[in-house]
Amino acid sequence: MDIIADERDKWISKNKYYYENLIDFLKFNVPENSSIIEIGCGTGNLLKNLNPARAVGIDISPEMVRIAKINNPDYDFYVMNAEDVSLDEKFDFIIISDTIGYFKDVQKVFNGIHNLCKPETRIIITYINFLWLPVLNLAEFLKLKMPQHRNNWLDIKDISNLLQLCNFDVIKSGRKFIMPFYIPLISSFFNKFISNLPLINKLCLNGFIIARSLTQKEELNKVSIVIPARNEKGNIETILKRIPEIGGLTEIIFVEGNSTDNTLDEIIRVCNEYTGRFKVKYAVQDGKGKADAVRKGFEMAEGDIYMILDADMTVPPEDLEKFYSVISSGKGEFLNGSRLVYPLEEDAMRTLNILGNKFFSLMFTWILNQRIKDTLCGTKVISADNYEKLKIAKKYFGDFDPFGDFDLIFGAAKLNLKFAEIPIRYKARVYGETNISRFRHGWMLLKMTFFAMRKIKFR
Repeated sequence: MDIIADERDKWISKNKYYYENLIDFLKFNVPENSSIIEIGCGTGNLLKNLNPARAVGIDISPEMVRIAKINNPDYDFYVMNAEDVSLDEKFDFIIISDTIGYFKDVQKVFNGIHNLCKPETRIIITYINFLWLPVLNLAEFLKLKMPQHRNNWLDIKDISNLLQLCNFDVIKSGRKFIMPFYIPLISSFFNKFISNLPLINKLCLNGFIIARSLTQKEELNKVSIVIPARNEKGNIETILKRIPEIGGLTEIIFVEGNSTDNTLDEIIRVCNEYTGRFKVKYAVQDGKGKADAVRKGFEMAEGDIYMILDADMTVPPEDLEKFYSVISSGKGEFLNGSRLVYPLEEDAMRTLNILGNKFFSLMFTWILNQRIKDTLCGTKVISADNYEKLKIAKKYFGDFDPFGDFDLIFGAAKLNLKFAEIPIRYKARVYGETNISRFRHGWMLLKMTFFAMRKIKFR
């Protein structure tokens, strides 16, 4: 690698369009001011474009590292074998970009990077599709690409298997970038839209995998349960009686929103008379809509874990124990209830709603690269720390969601949190009338689908 080090930046400049798109992908997944280590950093070109607060690069080539230090004096670079990383530091992101093909023992590399991980660390791997080998060989022959010798051609299944063997959890994977050279308008159209289509997607030049270490676990013990309530007077006292004690501290926060059936008076009465072990609070939301109520409740919350429980009790309060078990064990980082696994009670959901939910389940799973079966189930769970990060990520999407479900889902997807779905038995209402209009909500789901395509899939 030392032989080609002096020419590395020249080749990057020659293939500017490819590297700009690679950097754009990484910027979408790596927030500014993160701490980053790149394994196989070359001359440090990627790192300097990600605007990190802390950056470290390692490379086996002394000459590459020498140039990287000159080009990026604010960052630290070390001559180091990827199979033997000896750094006593942990990072927000570990990037292995287009270098996995040059490692002799990928399993040893993966085992060695656990020491660089925190519970929230994300490992981002990009690699080259073997189907492009003839094209790349031709490009090298025509001196359009830097000549390189690879030690392997691992595909997405090989890399995922090695990560699993090394105790990593693959969060999402996919392929992108079908035209690595620039043709005005045409290249952008193909890379944004055509490359994401089924079957054609398998022909893309780049694959990516985003993973997390399973050896690191965040301690989560205190639970805050936010209960948005509008016209749910008859359920308030029952909810409080049925919520199980969860974690070291269980905090319950009722947020009332413009009721016409004296729900607020009932909340005040129940909270004032409560003498149990829970810490009970209430508030009146400042604006309108469930999203506003949830945000109000989360701002009041003191727990490590935030839970949302709708006051209609169509999700049994007792099921919150299942959610706590999953998030406290680290098996999931963003938990979403699913009403579409178990059979539904009669009158719990109409047939048209069921069919619509199944269609949108397929769409959002494809868009987000993570399985999500029931976007509108009201019960969702996230850690307090991840919610704070999500609020920052929300700036990318803007204020678009009056219900709050998609604020959380899209934000969690952009943060690359591990989704987990908790099957629940959806119950019919025992009090009041639904606040859901199936046609209005169906139209909202359709709008959210196109919004997610534009901001995530086809951006």
